Amino acid sequence: MSDSEDMTEFASIVERIERGEVPIKNIERELICPICKELFTHPLILPCQHSICHKCVRELLMLNPDDSFDAGSECSLPGSPRSRVPSPSMERLDRLVRSGGSRGSISSPGWRRGSVTPRITTIHCPGCQHDIDLGERGISMLFRNFTLESIVERYRQAARAAVAIMCNICKPPQVQEATKSCMDCKASYCNECFKLHHPWGTPKAQHEYVGPTTNFRPKVLMCPEHEMEKVNMYCEVCRRPVCHLCKLGGSHANHKVTSMSSAYKILKEKLAKSIHFLISKEDQVRTQITDLEHLINQTEENGQLAEREANEHFERLFETLQERKSEMLRSIEQSRNRRLNHLKGQVEEYQGMLENSGLVGYAQEVLKETDQSCFVQTAKQLHVRIQKATESLRTFHPAADPCFDEFVLDTSKEETLLKEMCFGGVPDPPLIDLSHSRVYNEASISWRLSDDHLPTDHHVVEYRRLGAPSPSPSQEDVDDSSVWRATDRVYGPSAVVCDLEPNTLYAFRVRSCRNSMFSPYSPEVTLHTPPAPAFGFLFSDKCGFSAERLALNKRRDTVESVAGMAFLLAAERVQTGSYIGLDYIIGDTGISQGRHYWSFKVEPYSYLVKVGVASDSKLLEWFHNPRDTSSPRYDHDSGHDSGSEDTCYELSQPFTLLTLGMGKLFIPKSSSLSSVSSANASSAADPGNRVLPMPQRLGICLDYEACRVYFFDADTMRCLYERQVDCSGTMYPAFGLMGSGKVQLEEFIAAKKLTF
Repeated sequence: MSDSEDMTEFASIVERIERGEVPIKNIERELICPICKELFTHPLILPCQHSICHKCVRELLMLNPDDSFDAGSECSLPGSPRSRVPSPSMERLDRLVRSGGSRGSISSPGWRRGSVTPRITTIHCPGCQHDIDLGERGISMLFRNFTLESIVERYRQAARAAVAIMCNICKPPQVQEATKSCMDCKASYCNECFKLHHPWGTPKAQHEYVGPTTNFRPKVLMCPEHEMEKVNMYCEVCRRPVCHLCKLGGSHANHKVTSMSSAYKILKEKLAKSIHFLISKEDQVRTQITDLEHLINQTEENGQLAEREANEHFERLFETLQERKSEMLRSIEQSRNRRLNHLKGQVEEYQGMLENSGLVGYAQEVLKETDQSCFVQTAKQLHVRIQKATESLRTFHPAADPCFDEFVLDTSKEETLLKEMCFGGVPDPPLIDLSHSRVYNEASISWRLSDDHLPTDHHVVEYRRLGAPSPSPSQEDVDDSSVWRATDRVYGPSAVVCDLEPNTLYAFRVRSCRNSMFSPYSPEVTLHTPPAPAFGFLFSDKCGFSAERLALNKRRDTVESVAGMAFLLAAERVQTGSYIGLDYIIGDTGISQGRHYWSFKVEPYSYLVKVGVASDSKLLEWFHNPRDTSSPRYDHDSGHDSGSEDTCYELSQPFTLLTLGMGKLFIPKSSSLSSVSSANASSAADPGNRVLPMPQRLGICLDYEACRVYFFDADTMRCLYERQVDCSGTMYPAFGLMGSGKVQLEEFIAAKKLTF
């Protein structure tokens, strides 16, 4: 087809659409509200360009019926378009929609005058599945979709062709059928009444008229923000009509707008081209529909076949189990009967040893024989039997063992195999990656799949509470440990589990799903939550930060000590000592109340790093009294683990710092073992045990009200050290580095701060 022929056909389609010659059929589902599932009644256009009935928007906003207006709407059932046509006062409806409660007693949706209840302006669009914020004015900001309203009305009229619209002017009983409807007069007329009320040469002759209808919409669309202004421009950013005041100083001042005529032409051309494309591809669509119907039949057949085959496999398993059951039960029965026979025979034999019965009775009768030759002939064999009976009596052994231990059946492996029995397409179980999983008051669980795994649809994370550490857990704790709770579907390799209790042990597991088939569960992992909510902060590059010797990354969550030229020049001036001093850096957020926890990682190669907390007054002293050319050994407040510091460490100081370096952690000296955790009490008493391996992750918990600070192994949540601290001012996370060293905050700690 040539370009000229294509354009001619395109223009023909546009003309047919404009004249309304395209039949309204098979479009019912486009005219159904996704909320009430009925034909649209006074539809409103949401900012996402989807339409919803006015009454449905009100219901979504939980508007009280007493605070709303009566739209006079009567919804038609989708399957019964011949219901009575509603006849509301459209002018009043449009006026009230535009006013939005700014005048009179009409109030905005979700807000009652004088109410302290927060305004609800967010609804969930069922079309795009997104939450739509309607702004401060709520429903009053929405346009009515007059085009959709007209199409719904034409659909109703087409389905109600047998019911005529009568003239509103004719007097009974001679009421004629209407042939025209005037959009200005908002009335329907027969031919005679129309000529009578719209005579030639009068202003009424210029009124706009259409075919018979009961849907009278305003001739001009008014701006919802500026009620007296007509919309004459189109905002390309918000994709909605606006007036000139919106562009001059309103919410669309910096948006790109175009004239309404230009937008009308462009959008109509795009829509007509799209319709033309769909119509030209009608044969292709029908072919694809046929293919889809074939796939539906094939799916039904293959599903039934797979179901029959699975049923056959299970039947064979049942038969095999039944056969094995019969064989094993028969073996047990045979062994039982054999043992019973042996034991019963032994009972009869021993009963013969009783007086006047059996062997003893027979021997007593033989003793009565007086003939010597006859007695000797019989007594020899009898004496052998008596000796055997006597021997068995002395060494009594049951003839059979009553224990059936050899017949105990262990089916644990088979049960595991049966539980793991799955189809060939079932995905492999995922494996939780502990190196990337972290737990705070929220848990970030990451997992990985096998290298040759097929794509999965989603994953499900399950977790359960194993109980808080306490001497006697309550019954509620015991019961709660057996309940697995699942998250929503997860479509990535990680998930966040919220609302975890502090200082509690949790178990986690994951499984994958593909084509409605779930994989086996991953091995369970246990993680311990910190004793307090996570405290979010970043390293401060303002207060006392030394840019010459400390390098801070852009995210401000990693600091590294750099032994540069400045350090070398300072060391050159020192005649004694092998170091200069600590370079301090603190968090950008302070603590003045509550319990808080944060964790971080110190690189194992770090020479010397001090970590802990310090008050604002102590930080000012450190930052305003530089000690670049003197050893901090002579200043016990410097944080150096020297002898002079140990002498006063029992006093409540406005700071507490723990020393790490060269892969080790050093427990400070203390004469009171109460300041050291029970697991490390011996470490404080024995100088040789004060050095511990450096944990991969270190956690700090500050209880401001209790004036106490705790140091934890963040992986196991084992308390390494605790002591009193003077919390008279604002406390800050403090870090001191000397030589080469690097400290990195946990991602959750930094991300929590970056979010705000």
